[in-house]
Amino acid sequence: MQWDLIVRNAKVFDGTGAPGRVGDIAISEGKIAARGGRLPSQPQAREFEAKDHWLTPGLLDIHTHEDLEAELEPGLPEVTRHGTTSVVVGNCSIGLAFGNQRNPDQDPIVDCFARVENIPKSVLRKTADKAIWRKPKEYLEHLDRLPLAANMAPFLPHSMLRIEVMGLQDSISRQPTKAELQQMVGILEEAMDDGYLGLSTDGLPLHFLANAPNTAKRIPTQYAKYEEYKLLTDVLRKRDRVWQMTPATDDGGLTVRLFMLSSGRLHGKPLKVTALAAIDSVNNRMNKSRALLFANLLNSKALDGRFRMQALAAPFRIYSEGAVSPLAEANPLMRRLIETELEDAAGRQRILTDPEFVEAFREMWNRGKSGWSIGHLRRLLRLENEFLTRDLNDMVIYRSALAHWCGQSMAQVFARYRTWQLNSDAIDDAEEARAFAAMGTNVRDDGEFFLALLQHFDRDLHWHYVAANKDPEVIKQLLLHPQLLPGFNDSGAHVTNMAFFDGNLRALKIGLEDSEQGFSHMLKRLTREPAEFFGLNVGGLEVGDRADFALLDPQRLASYDGEASVQYTYREAFDCHQLVNRTDGVIKGVFVGGEQIWIDGHSTPALGQRCLGKALRAAP
Repeated sequence: MQWDLIVRNAKVFDGTGAPGRVGDIAISEGKIAARGGRLPSQPQAREFEAKDHWLTPGLLDIHTHEDLEAELEPGLPEVTRHGTTSVVVGNCSIGLAFGNQRNPDQDPIVDCFARVENIPKSVLRKTADKAIWRKPKEYLEHLDRLPLAANMAPFLPHSMLRIEVMGLQDSISRQPTKAELQQMVGILEEAMDDGYLGLSTDGLPLHFLANAPNTAKRIPTQYAKYEEYKLLTDVLRKRDRVWQMTPATDDGGLTVRLFMLSSGRLHGKPLKVTALAAIDSVNNRMNKSRALLFANLLNSKALDGRFRMQALAAPFRIYSEGAVSPLAEANPLMRRLIETELEDAAGRQRILTDPEFVEAFREMWNRGKSGWSIGHLRRLLRLENEFLTRDLNDMVIYRSALAHWCGQSMAQVFARYRTWQLNSDAIDDAEEARAFAAMGTNVRDDGEFFLALLQHFDRDLHWHYVAANKDPEVIKQLLLHPQLLPGFNDSGAHVTNMAFFDGNLRALKIGLEDSEQGFSHMLKRLTREPAEFFGLNVGGLEVGDRADFALLDPQRLASYDGEASVQYTYREAFDCHQLVNRTDGVIKGVFVGGEQIWIDGHSTPALGQRCLGKALRAAP
């Protein structure tokens, strides 16, 4: 057999959890052709020297929204540069399986994605313009024709399925008829036959539609009853496919009933379920405990489930543009601000200056912070059902018209404002003094100060806080828990709110902190384990496997600072800014189908120009 490429002298970790071994790998026609200690040379084969590098299978990102980016920039540069070569898409019940589904009364891609995934409507319209197919099978065929630089494995998204059968307006205002339910079942069965991973649904009380007149309505999947979920998941159960879901955190009873659908004891056969997310919430320490409880219970011999919650390999740092933040959607007052169009600064000003709104906000902001009350006790015990932080000490300014504010907490700025209130001459910085003057002298407390910042700066105030996963040891515990899966990177979504494109690398670093064997074990959890769970033929380096692999520098990985990797950069393909990650030399090379797409942080001409990735289909 003629080889096209030989990678020499790399330390090869094959994704099985076995120790790494120095050796060579040969590639022919996009597949692994040979592995060994020292492979013979061939006259026509290119050789790549990888001494002192570690070679791994391409990583698998199990929760992304890269289906949107693929239509505008199929090279998927922000995930592939980190060694990820396969991504799961169509998550959270929304996706492109049915095309744009437009008609004169609905624009579902824009409506469903804009607030759920915090993506500008202008970007979504460009994506929808390209989504001209109509059937799930046609979408898979479309992906096979795109010059993808990573493989894409789609779920059938439940919100889009409801819209396809019922129309958008009916899908959020009534229950489906028996005939419509059977139509959904038929479409789902056909999609499973075509190779879709399974079905994605969503229950988070953060996910609202973005277009009038439905801005107070949640996305369609959240109006389904238990019976509908049961009927659809029965299709998955029969075919051993996956149900990707997020729990209804505001309806514990429904969540428990839905989780129990995984049980083979109760339903005759286990159902594979992957759910978001096992995180250590700052405001509610029970979130992690409940996640682990369900994971252990559902996978026990007593219930015989196949239940995997997803874990994030990083502090859950949320960035907000003024009031616009994914977690702020859970707060009714903040949601009023988010319901306005992104460009409608005047509309937000009217809300922010409404005296009734200000008083309601102050009451919400101060609730449970002092005195003797159940709310105060819950706050002290970290048992609040509140996603948004209400502590200026935790709120760090990332971007601002006042450059010297960047990196400071809002509490630090508030302290200087208090000084200025008492003596306007005490502030030497003229620019800061002008900003304080614009806010006025009547701000009464830290809550009103936060509102004053929003009034003055609107979305030009970019700030962040850590909502969960503050403790590195807890992150490690979750990543290594055998009933959880590392993931939940949400790559391709929340363009100015999150940056976890490097989530897999952060997980590998945590593994490496223990030992080289720890690295090997974590690699297995990012390749072979999720591939087996989702029924995908990726994540390996056996002869005959696709030649999707990465080369990394172990010393750079050991010193990698994921928190410092976040950058706010302009994406030409999107015509907007986005938070991304830069790995500072950790990844030395990325290969897809045997073709190199990255080298030392720079893309090659093959990225986004050749059909290297493909639509991954679940094993029948």
